[in-house]
Amino acid sequence: MTRRETVAFQRRLQRAKFEQQVTLEEFDFAASSKLPAAQIRDLGALCRLHAGGSVILLGPVGPGKTHIAQAVGHLAVRQGAHVRFAKISRILADLAGDNADRTWEKRIRELVRPDVVILNDFAMRQLSAAPTDDLYELVSERQGRSLIITSNRAPSDWYPLLPNPVVAESLLDRLINTSHQVITNGPSYRPNKRPKNATDKAH
Repeated sequence: MTRRETVAFQRRLQRAKFEQQVTLEEFDFAASSKLPAAQIRDLGALCRLHAGGSVILLGPVGPGKTHIAQAVGHLAVRQGAHVRFAKISRILADLAGDNADRTWEKRIRELVRPDVVILNDFAMRQLSAAPTDDLYELVSERQGRSLIITSNRAPSDWYPLLPNPVVAESLLDRLINTSHQVITNGPSYRPNKRPKNATDKAH
């Protein structure tokens, strides 16, 4: 039984396609006093995710949004959930390619199926009409299923990035008004994780 559970866990972990294997337990909350540690630890309880809730992690570059998103996803995997992590640009590029080769329906089903989908680097740049429509379909189809979104922009800045105001209003209403928002501030978390070299040690 233990072996089967281990194999199943490893399979779910592989399918999640995380950039890094990180956990909330190893996150350094002391790296910045501006981090909402209590809110972030609350995400670890996964209450909202079990109920189909969604989370938006907002803040400037560096304070650990992607680490936190992947860590919560890792915990969900450990608890038996199926998770998918990807940069939003990669997902939209894949869907655009699938429109061309007529496998769009299959690809969108693969993104709707997981219990939790993590969309990293949301609203990084302006979108054209076709990617906006694909994003709308994805969010609509996942209604009632958990999303974790990371973004460097405030939700109020997302609207001008979408070309069709009607689609933008409908899409972002589904995302913003049904999600728990966590603001991450403070200095970059990355230098804390940078490997030490001989010069660092000398200083």
